[in-house]
Amino acid sequence: MKILRIIARLNIGGPARNVVLLAEGFSRTVLVCGEVGDSEGDMEYLAREKRIEPVVVPELNKELSFRNDWGAFWKIYRIICREMPDIVHTHTAKAGTLGRMAVGLVRAKQALQLQKKRVIVVHTFHGHVLHSYFGKVKTWFFIWIEKILAIFTDRIVTVSEALKKELVEKFRIAPEKKFSVVELGFELDELLKLPMKESGDVVNIGIVGRLVAVKNHKMLFRVISCLSKKIKQSQKAGTAPILCPRLIIIGDGELRGELERCVEEFGIKDIVEFKGWVKDLCEIYRDLDIVVLTSLNEGTPVSIIEAMASAKPVAATRVGGVSDIVKDGESGYLVELDDDDAFTERLLDLINDVGKRRRFGEYGRDLAMDRFSKDRLIRDMGRIYEKLLENR
Repeated sequence: MKILRIIARLNIGGPARNVVLLAEGFSRTVLVCGEVGDSEGDMEYLAREKRIEPVVVPELNKELSFRNDWGAFWKIYRIICREMPDIVHTHTAKAGTLGRMAVGLVRAKQALQLQKKRVIVVHTFHGHVLHSYFGKVKTWFFIWIEKILAIFTDRIVTVSEALKKELVEKFRIAPEKKFSVVELGFELDELLKLPMKESGDVVNIGIVGRLVAVKNHKMLFRVISCLSKKIKQSQKAGTAPILCPRLIIIGDGELRGELERCVEEFGIKDIVEFKGWVKDLCEIYRDLDIVVLTSLNEGTPVSIIEAMASAKPVAATRVGGVSDIVKDGESGYLVELDDDDAFTERLLDLINDVGKRRRFGEYGRDLAMDRFSKDRLIRDMGRIYEKLLENR
């Protein structure tokens, strides 16, 4: 089978990694992507390491622009006509919109030419922008766009059961029978080999991801501020071990300047470090004791899977597909969104209990080992493609 795979851009994150692994796993693949923004980490290097040369459409970028989006649409259409793939598989919102519209035009052309084997279209929701990204009017508009596009999509893939349920039951994008769940897959071998971190006087708490509003870093700053005050009070009273929390922020993005000012306002500048993007995953997770996530909305968070593979306990907000991978009380803790007090207590519990951190880490590693492997990802996606081709 020949596959044309389209993603808006290869910026650092789970969608880009999975797209590259799928492009490598299915040899007859043409990978199309847009340009990465100046404030985003670029993962094109990963594609080239695997000898995949993406077809770059410069107009396919993050910003909404009628002129650029129209230009990207026609370029994608011409690429599809030139390559004539069996399957067009789109990833992320903008690529899914423009790619599926282009396939619709190609199908109309095929129908006029009486071609029996039409192009199959698959779209993957790695998350969605249907809440916590835009205002009510724009969100309503995007929901209806997705509903219309779903009619012309042969198979909709989600990366978690929770995400599928939300799209089917809450937003009613399409009937459940049109959906398949294919969990993320990664190359985790090096992370699985990382030794357990020895405990020390400083407990490193890490958050990994883009510095954007949906990641809700400000909640984490409130929690760290409260946590720091509680630990100082306990130390003065002689009722707690002398442990120092330190927050390490891995990632970059449009809100970096604002978040750096927030850290000063919360009075936690001395215990917070902004590291920017780090390519080496082992370097990221080797020195962390706990990995946290405070997002407003998530598909399946890559940083949590990587943390589990690295045998790190997790504390996260119970949003999107997070609860599908974190077992509350076994591999980490789940807290309701914006419940600062509960999040603080859970972190305090992990900081003070080295044995629990180790148990949670070991349980998470066992869970991640097979469930989120690259081979399983390619095998599951291959079954979907084969079934669609059989029914074409």
